[in-house]
Amino acid sequence: MTEIQDPILVANVSKVLIMTAIAFVVAVLLTPVLTHFLYKYKLGKRIRTSGAPVYTKMHKSKEGTPTMGGVLIWFTVLLLALVFLILSKIFSDTLGWLNFLTRSETWLPLFALVATALIGLVDDLMNVFKIGPKGGGLRIKSKLLLYTAVAAIGAWWFYFKLGWDAIHVPGIGDFAIGWWYFPLFILIIVATSFSVNEADGLDGLAGGILLTCFGAYAVIAFVEGQVNLATFCGVVVGALLAFLWFNVYPARFFMGDTGAMALGTTLGIVAMLTNSVLVLPIIALPLVIESGSVLIQIPYKKLTGKKIFESTPIHHHFEAKGWPETKVTMRFWIVAMVSAGVGLVIGLIGRG
Repeated sequence: MTEIQDPILVANVSKVLIMTAIAFVVAVLLTPVLTHFLYKYKLGKRIRTSGAPVYTKMHKSKEGTPTMGGVLIWFTVLLLALVFLILSKIFSDTLGWLNFLTRSETWLPLFALVATALIGLVDDLMNVFKIGPKGGGLRIKSKLLLYTAVAAIGAWWFYFKLGWDAIHVPGIGDFAIGWWYFPLFILIIVATSFSVNEADGLDGLAGGILLTCFGAYAVIAFVEGQVNLATFCGVVVGALLAFLWFNVYPARFFMGDTGAMALGTTLGIVAMLTNSVLVLPIIALPLVIESGSVLIQIPYKKLTGKKIFESTPIHHHFEAKGWPETKVTMRFWIVAMVSAGVGLVIGLIGRG
């Protein structure tokens, strides 16, 4: 039997897998506390009744199911990042190697995750307590402005603090784009956040898609030598697995904006940190399809008065066509796994 000779490689792989497993266990243990709180205070989702008759008809029965389940994901990531940072200071000789919080790799994605999660949490609470326009939380324009602000902070960090201004084209090389990096960064982050939010419409749908995306980027980050970023992605994957355990049909709770927007923003930042943003649309193809259906439907309906899809995002179109919710979700998962695999291969081979 051939033995692996590189102890550093073994340690790095072990770090990613151990932290992924710990994240899963911690998130599972935290779930009863979260669900008790959500059900006790009746923090249930409100199903909109205006402007989307097809959606309302199909999902009215889900009214009252607790939202804000995304707290389980981002809180687990934040908790483990801080706990293992502290443990690395106290037990540096034994547990120091498990710390994954570093300035160059994981400060920014963790900041973005928590910052946008808190914004999403406020929006979810406004929706629950019928605050805001028509009692539906923040307006879409307000959300976009807030996430643009977070993206701008990230762009500033990349461009001015890290000195990044290049985009990698798989199979060709890096191209410096100067100040254009700034608006491109903002566009990627806002678009990814919007796309994940649109995909968060069926039990387990967004969680399963994000699982494959972060898994693919964990591999890319690891191959690039960004072990701490790979570990960060692994922790997100572990927390997502625990979330999915309770979010698959019939969902015990929904992700909510506090999870969808936060994970979408973070996914975009991870893509930028690995300089593999051009394969993001392939890795996250189901998200592109989801948001694309909305961006096509709205202007077409305004111009012609007709609809291309029965309902958008497109997963509701398939529901309206008679597909069971679970079939839609699992088929999207299959597409997500295939597209993530293709994007991963292109991303890795394209490194040269």
